[in-house]
Amino acid sequence: MKPASRHKPAHPEREHLPPASHFATCPRGLEELLAAELAVAGATVVRQLPAGVLFTADAAAEMRANLTSRIATRILRKVGYARYRKEEHIYRAALDLDWPAWFDVGKTVAVKVGAQNAPLKSLNFITLKIKDAICDRFREEVRARPSVDTDSPDVPVYAFLTQDAATFYLDTSGEPLFKRGFKREASAASIKENLAAGLVMLSGWEPGTPLLDPMCGAGTILLEAADIALDRAPGRARRFAFEHYRDFDAALWQRIRAEAQAREKPLARLPIFGADRDRWVLDKARSNLAAAGYADVIELKLSDALELEPPAPAGTIITNPPYGERLGDADDLAGWYPLLGDWLKRRFAGWTAWIISGDPLLPKAIGLKASRRIPLFNGQIETRFLQYKLIAGSMKAGRAAAPQAPLF
Repeated sequence: MKPASRHKPAHPEREHLPPASHFATCPRGLEELLAAELAVAGATVVRQLPAGVLFTADAAAEMRANLTSRIATRILRKVGYARYRKEEHIYRAALDLDWPAWFDVGKTVAVKVGAQNAPLKSLNFITLKIKDAICDRFREEVRARPSVDTDSPDVPVYAFLTQDAATFYLDTSGEPLFKRGFKREASAASIKENLAAGLVMLSGWEPGTPLLDPMCGAGTILLEAADIALDRAPGRARRFAFEHYRDFDAALWQRIRAEAQAREKPLARLPIFGADRDRWVLDKARSNLAAAGYADVIELKLSDALELEPPAPAGTIITNPPYGERLGDADDLAGWYPLLGDWLKRRFAGWTAWIISGDPLLPKAIGLKASRRIPLFNGQIETRFLQYKLIAGSMKAGRAAAPQAPLF
């Protein structure tokens, strides 16, 4: 089975909260954005929790959330809850659940367990016991057992354990929702798609205005910005685990997909620009843009970031500066940040720059005062999303008035 993890987001069952049917997970710091998305999808938000949102949803809202959420990692449907004092109680609780009512024995399954303060010796053992309970329940009901597929199961089952309670979920998403279904390549410094979408949304960028990622890597931020600008559902090119469940309504799903497609804006060139100094990495970005249908929508340039000129008098920079291995050793990286600040001051007056950093010291070397600092998590790494308003008055008058060369 899939390895268990003790590093999971806060969970609703450890607090006294109103009843809810679902729990959506997301990168920590993006909970408010996720709650707003769920409401638009037709769900009723119960409460935001660290790295997730508790909510209630019918079948339509569950489908829309999976299809349209840019922020969610998984949409989990609650199917059981029980108190326990020892491992056998968890097995019995899982055995009591009517798994055959939710999916056919021909579907493959996998179990994943997370825990917070659970007084158990081995979560891997509990994972196996829950799997055994599911299979034993099928044997009792239909004289057969489902097969296990730890890599790409039809039915991912998730259990979360607190100090004295176990909650069981059907994962309605399948693969994490940040896997949009078309991206082919990743770079060493890539961030997940849902975090990239969160950066674009938090920045306040308005579609139709210029956006530049001068260190675009595989193009993740650019892709998410284009999807937002064209109102394209992020899950349009993929499948979901809920399609394997007995209660799946294919006609309803077709209507929801058609609704989302009808909202899409026509493909047209967008004022979204990306650059990277690594030809190999930029080729990955081109491949990803082409796979998403954006080969002629977003412009890319092979260039060192510090040699770029702005593509417009004003706009928004959103970037995830490269990791140390792409710039050299730590000394090179520390020496590069002041150059970045100087480049922004000299060439991008009138723009707003947003930079995400997991290092508490390096951004101080930029030499600019951040007007906003938003705490976020990139996986397990605590980061800050920093806003810099680049004022023309901080530059020499002659240089500020000088004409700019085009970026592309």
